[in-house]
Amino acid sequence: MSNWIEVSMRVDGESAEALAEVLGRFGHQGLSLEQDGIQPDTWDEDEVPPAENLILRAYLPDDDNFPDKRRELETALSHMRLMYPMPKPSYSSVREDDWAEAWKAHYQPLRLGKRLLVRPQWVDVELARGDIEIALDPGMAFGTGTHPTTQLCLEAMEAMAGPALDVLDLGCGSGILAIAAAKLGAGKVLALDIDPIAVRAARENAALNGIAQRIAVEQGSLETVISSARRFDLLMVNILARVILEMSGRGLAQVLRPGGIAIFSGIIDNQADEVEASLRRAGLLPVARCKKGDWVLIKAVGPQEQAGA
Repeated sequence: MSNWIEVSMRVDGESAEALAEVLGRFGHQGLSLEQDGIQPDTWDEDEVPPAENLILRAYLPDDDNFPDKRRELETALSHMRLMYPMPKPSYSSVREDDWAEAWKAHYQPLRLGKRLLVRPQWVDVELARGDIEIALDPGMAFGTGTHPTTQLCLEAMEAMAGPALDVLDLGCGSGILAIAAAKLGAGKVLALDIDPIAVRAARENAALNGIAQRIAVEQGSLETVISSARRFDLLMVNILARVILEMSGRGLAQVLRPGGIAIFSGIIDNQADEVEASLRRAGLLPVARCKKGDWVLIKAVGPQEQAGA
């Protein structure tokens, strides 16, 4: 069983974006971001409280490389303190099974959109007529449905997924978006992640939902898709804004069929203009924004004509 080091910091909304950027360089499988003192299931459907007091958590493998990683992180944070007053990070050791258990204390069933019901697999919920249930055990993988970035994706996808669509979930984490796409009727779904722990979690969650045969879960990246020459009708990317910016310069539009649709989440509102500009340079046309609190989803359309499509 793997051991991890949890790095946590309590910050205000002003410094959270910059700190998330720093911690994101070191954290395993992204970040956990919580609004201190506010449980996700108390949010109004269309309004998330402003990000005033936040807890950022990152997880680093407790291995021989950790002392060097900690020094690098501390150096980066010391530079940040020249711009933002902030407390020192807290470090604690966490076993993988303990980490998963910790989620159970805070992870409750959640209704999203018109029909989606996301629930932890250890909680039984009485389904209403027409409910589309997504049962999850995220383990160490990112993606539980409780964060506004994932909620934005699920709600946007509910209006788009259909039986004729080939869907790519790029950076799939727990597999929540890929599972939702399959249950909403997508024709084919490919879920990719560079992290083997996420790949394992996504496969297990697909099996838990009885749709393992309808989702191909693989370890891979944007380059994996481009090199395969496979193209998709719907692209879902729920990841850090800086990663979207990087991918925009690496042929992102090539993974879409002509006129395909892409949805991008994980974007703080003051990053949206920069992300949209990078998508335009990549050959994608931003056509809509959706917002929850400080978080933004960008919907973009692929080029109408692509060589080799």
